[in-house]
Amino acid sequence: QLQLVESGGGLVQPGGSLGLSCAASAGILDSYSVVWFRQAPGEEREGISCISGRTGSTRYATSVKGRFTISRDNAKKTVYLQMNSLKPEDTASYYCAAESTFALAECTLVPDRYSFWGQGTQVFVSS
Repeated sequence: QLQLVESGGGLVQPGGSLGLSCAASAGILDSYSVVWFRQAPGEEREGISCISGRTGSTRYATSVKGRFTISRDNAKKTVYLQMNSLKPEDTASYYCAAESTFALAECTLVPDRYSFWGQGTQVFVSS
Protein backbone atom coordinates (compact mmCIF):
# COMPACT_ATOMS: atom_id res chain seq x y z
CA GLN A 1 0.00 0.00 0.00
CA LEU A 2 1.52 3.27 -1.11
CA GLN A 3 1.56 5.99 1.53
CA LEU A 4 2.11 9.66 0.80
CA VAL A 5 3.20 12.36 3.21
CA GLU A 6 3.06 16.05 2.35
CA SER A 7 5.20 18.68 3.99
CA GLY A 8 6.30 22.25 3.50
CA GLY A 9 3.11 24.19 4.11
CA GLY A 10 2.97 27.34 6.17
CA LEU A 11 2.30 31.04 6.20
CA VAL A 12 3.73 33.24 3.47
CA GLN A 13 3.13 36.81 2.38
CA PRO A 14 1.58 37.60 -1.00
CA GLY A 15 4.22 37.47 -3.69
CA GLY A 16 6.30 35.04 -1.70
CA SER A 17 7.35 31.48 -2.42
CA LEU A 18 6.83 28.12 -0.78
CA GLY A 19 7.90 24.61 -1.66
CA LEU A 20 5.83 21.54 -0.92
CA SER A 21 7.05 17.95 -0.84
CA CYS A 22 5.18 14.70 -1.30
CA ALA A 23 7.18 11.72 -0.06
CA ALA A 24 6.18 8.20 -1.02
CA SER A 25 6.64 5.38 1.46
CA ALA A 26 7.54 2.67 -1.01
CA GLY A 27 7.58 1.67 -4.60
CA ILE A 28 9.20 3.11 -7.65
CA LEU A 29 8.05 6.66 -8.08
CA ASP A 30 8.13 6.61 -11.85
CA SER A 31 5.60 3.79 -11.70
CA TYR A 32 3.06 6.32 -10.48
CA SER A 33 1.47 9.43 -11.84
CA VAL A 34 1.26 12.05 -9.11
CA VAL A 35 -0.99 15.06 -8.79
CA TRP A 36 -1.23 18.02 -6.46
CA PHE A 37 -4.72 19.12 -5.45
CA ARG A 38 -5.88 21.91 -3.23
CA GLN A 39 -9.10 22.63 -1.44
CA ALA A 40 -10.07 25.90 0.15
CA PRO A 41 -12.83 26.08 2.79
CA GLY A 42 -16.20 25.84 1.13
CA GLU A 43 -14.65 25.15 -2.25
CA GLU A 44 -14.35 22.04 -4.38
CA ARG A 45 -11.07 20.27 -4.84
CA GLU A 46 -8.97 21.75 -7.61
CA GLY A 47 -6.33 19.76 -9.42
CA ILE A 48 -3.46 22.16 -9.95
CA SER A 49 -0.52 20.18 -11.27
CA CYS A 50 0.47 16.64 -12.11
CA ILE A 51 3.42 14.67 -13.40
CA SER A 52 3.15 11.43 -15.34
CA GLY A 53 5.07 8.42 -14.09
CA ARG A 54 6.60 7.01 -17.25
CA THR A 55 7.14 10.11 -19.33
CA GLY A 56 7.54 12.80 -16.71
CA SER A 57 5.18 15.03 -18.66
CA THR A 58 3.49 17.72 -16.62
CA ARG A 59 0.20 19.58 -16.57
CA TYR A 60 -0.91 22.73 -14.84
CA ALA A 61 -4.21 24.36 -14.09
CA THR A 62 -4.66 27.80 -15.60
CA SER A 63 -4.82 29.28 -12.11
CA VAL A 64 -1.21 28.31 -11.34
CA LYS A 65 0.47 28.05 -14.72
CA GLY A 66 3.62 30.11 -14.85
CA ARG A 67 3.80 30.39 -11.06
CA PHE A 68 3.98 26.77 -9.86
CA THR A 69 6.41 24.06 -10.93
CA ILE A 70 6.08 20.34 -10.30
CA SER A 71 9.10 18.06 -10.27
CA ARG A 72 10.19 14.74 -8.87
CA ASP A 73 13.27 13.02 -7.50
CA ASN A 74 12.92 9.30 -8.11
CA ALA A 75 15.84 8.41 -5.85
CA LYS A 76 14.20 10.25 -2.95
CA LYS A 77 10.72 9.02 -3.94
CA THR A 78 9.52 12.59 -3.64
CA VAL A 79 7.46 14.90 -5.79
CA TYR A 80 7.82 18.63 -5.27
CA LEU A 81 5.62 21.63 -5.92
CA GLN A 82 7.46 24.93 -6.05
CA MET A 83 5.01 27.79 -5.64
CA ASN A 84 6.08 31.30 -6.56
CA SER A 85 4.26 34.64 -6.73
CA LEU A 86 1.73 33.37 -4.24
CA LYS A 87 -1.62 35.09 -3.94
CA PRO A 88 -4.17 35.13 -1.12
CA GLU A 89 -6.44 32.98 -3.28
CA ASP A 90 -3.79 30.24 -3.16
CA THR A 91 -4.69 29.73 0.50
CA ALA A 92 -5.91 26.15 0.84
CA SER A 93 -5.10 22.66 2.03
CA TYR A 94 -2.77 21.04 -0.46
CA TYR A 95 -2.78 17.31 -1.10
CA CYS A 96 -0.80 14.97 -3.26
CA ALA A 97 -2.26 11.82 -4.72
CA ALA A 98 -0.90 9.00 -6.84
CA GLU A 99 -2.08 6.31 -9.21
CA SER A 100 -0.11 3.52 -10.82
CA THR A 101 0.87 4.05 -14.42
CA PHE A 102 -0.83 0.74 -15.16
CA ALA A 103 -4.15 2.40 -14.36
CA LEU A 104 -3.21 5.94 -15.40
CA ALA A 105 -0.53 6.17 -18.05
CA GLU A 106 -0.72 9.95 -18.34
CA CYS A 107 -1.56 12.14 -15.40
CA THR A 108 -4.76 14.08 -15.16
CA LEU A 109 -6.00 16.92 -12.96
CA VAL A 110 -9.23 15.02 -12.23
CA PRO A 111 -9.27 13.99 -8.54
CA ASP A 112 -11.28 10.80 -8.88
CA ARG A 113 -8.63 9.07 -10.99
CA TYR A 114 -6.24 8.68 -8.07
CA SER A 115 -6.27 5.93 -5.46
CA PHE A 116 -3.56 6.94 -3.00
CA TRP A 117 -3.82 10.18 -1.04
CA GLY A 118 -1.78 12.04 1.49
CA GLN A 119 -3.14 13.83 4.55
CA GLY A 120 -2.50 17.31 3.24
CA THR A 121 -0.58 20.38 4.30
CA GLN A 122 -1.91 23.87 4.92
CA VAL A 123 -0.83 26.92 2.96
CA PHE A 124 -1.79 30.40 4.10
CA VAL A 125 -1.04 33.42 1.96
CA SER A 126 -1.63 36.58 3.90
CA SER A 127 0.02 39.83 4.84
